[in-house]
Amino acid sequence: MRCRSCRDARGEIVLDLGEQPPWGHMPAAGTPLPDPVSPLRMWLCAACGLAQLETDADAFAEPLGVESREVAEQGDRAVEHLAGEGLVRPGRTVVEFDSPHGETWLSRLTGRGMEALRPDGRAAGRADLVVDLYGLLHEPDQDSALRRRVELLAPGGTLVLQLLTLGTVLRDGQWYDLRHGHYAYWSLPALDAALRRHGLGLHRARRYPMAGGTLVVTARAGAAPDDDTRRLVDEENELGVTDPVRLGRLQHSADGARDLRDWLEDERAAGRTVAGYGAASRAVPLVCRAGLRADLLAAVGDASPGKQGLRMPGTDVPIVAPADLAALRPDRVVLFLPGLAAEMRAALPEIEHAGGRWVVLDPAPRVLEPESSLATG
Repeated sequence: MRCRSCRDARGEIVLDLGEQPPWGHMPAAGTPLPDPVSPLRMWLCAACGLAQLETDADAFAEPLGVESREVAEQGDRAVEHLAGEGLVRPGRTVVEFDSPHGETWLSRLTGRGMEALRPDGRAAGRADLVVDLYGLLHEPDQDSALRRRVELLAPGGTLVLQLLTLGTVLRDGQWYDLRHGHYAYWSLPALDAALRRHGLGLHRARRYPMAGGTLVVTARAGAAPDDDTRRLVDEENELGVTDPVRLGRLQHSADGARDLRDWLEDERAAGRTVAGYGAASRAVPLVCRAGLRADLLAAVGDASPGKQGLRMPGTDVPIVAPADLAALRPDRVVLFLPGLAAEMRAALPEIEHAGGRWVVLDPAPRVLEPESSLATG
């Protein structure tokens, strides 16, 4: 193992989820098991502090997801803030590395008068703004990928990275963010050092509530962190994002996945039907680590037509359309994307009208009271 960023060979495993299927491998419902699996482990570089996927697995292209209201609102807020900083304005050029999950800001940027260039840079030279929405996460060679983005910057240009930092993962015990095909888990201290190796300075990191704590980071040549960004870097250092002992807490959190299975078994014993919602990549390690099957989790609803009619990797749990999920009349629906709670309650009111309840993982399953009872209480 050599670091995907600095190439150093010193490091150690800080999280081991055993044999797991690729999160993008979603076979048709009814396709016999088993699915292909590979070791899924997080390795921490002792030299530069980058937490990363230890091994590469066969890649499968996941069906594109549907942009949720939470994701759309996040894009709106981030672009508005970038415009307020003078980085988005008419006549400037932009290159976007969009998310393989379907997220993009390009229409928002061109709608404000920016000119979009191709990511290969051959169409019209380098760009004033290079935007990456989780694209870096999917690059096996982090050093080359970061260099490519920096090389696309025009003189005085700004690099914008949206990412879920390791600080959020560690603080909230989000061990299930480790998955095949997601190669790097940047902390702010490690990212700051990597940017400096490529001639950029970390300028600003702004935290948003999506997924527990998403950051939008800006960097440019000669920049220094502002006061708020320095505080965020200090917070992550205090959390221990480059300390293998403190990162080991993620393993303890992962070992608690059995609690979800125990809860589902209790629900089944009580005669209740449980389904899930959100066939997202972060749901795959959780479902597989907990050893869930269709006798415990009847189905997982998802709004993406490309996922409906398939099944979750590593299990026989089918993926169904939201309307089909409601037709099951489940007693409980586990939200694998807790940020969707308000959106899904509005989209599928029939779940609660029929007596069902939404459930969030906090980290143990927590049943949400119906909104009507909260209002009257």
